[in-house]
Amino acid sequence: MTHRNLVVLTGAGVSAESGVPTFRGADGLWEGHRFEDVATPEAFARDPELVQRFYNLRRAALTNVQPNAAHRALADLAARWEGDFLLVTQNVDDLHDRALAEVMPGLGFELIHMHGELLKGRCTRSGLVSDWTGDMAVDEPSPDHPEGRMRPHIVWFGEMPLHMDRIERALSGCDLFVSIGTSGAVYPAAGFVDLARRAGARTVEINLEPSLGAGLFGEGVYGPATETVPEFFGGL
Repeated sequence: MTHRNLVVLTGAGVSAESGVPTFRGADGLWEGHRFEDVATPEAFARDPELVQRFYNLRRAALTNVQPNAAHRALADLAARWEGDFLLVTQNVDDLHDRALAEVMPGLGFELIHMHGELLKGRCTRSGLVSDWTGDMAVDEPSPDHPEGRMRPHIVWFGEMPLHMDRIERALSGCDLFVSIGTSGAVYPAAGFVDLARRAGARTVEINLEPSLGAGLFGEGVYGPATETVPEFFGGL
């Protein structure tokens, strides 16, 4: 079967084998705090020191991880795909970006971080997004607005994921949708398979084990991402 328009969604399972911890696994607590204590607008208003320290540690930890075979397989696919290809990730790390830069240096490719990026900050007043590789202070001043302060460029619980219009347009026109390493529990991403099915697309779940939404997919491929992703896309 020949496919031309591809949408790939990736989640925490893609980066887990690189050593990036997931919130929804057994290591889902950080220093005894619930995810909601460090990933909501209310948490940032209530205890900005805790929230900033949490993301400062996560940002620093990115220097100790590298893209794995799954990231590189998708980057290789992007370099050779002749149709439309949109890569959407729920991950806030930069491992997809780094893998793409290795394979396609200087070339543009549409990668959407729908939940934001650790290595960026956003002004609370103007919304201006800036690259941010170091620590962010509790009351980090905004470079763009005299009354603004910087917050992590992360989509927190209660906030709308980024670029949803673009994602939904791609899903409505795709003929292959592949979901990799996701729990199938978080909306709106958990509903992407429904949009793809309505478009008549082939739908495939690649995961360590069947997700909560596995029954919505036409096919399932299960095992470690570093093994299953290169094998599946190598055959396209």
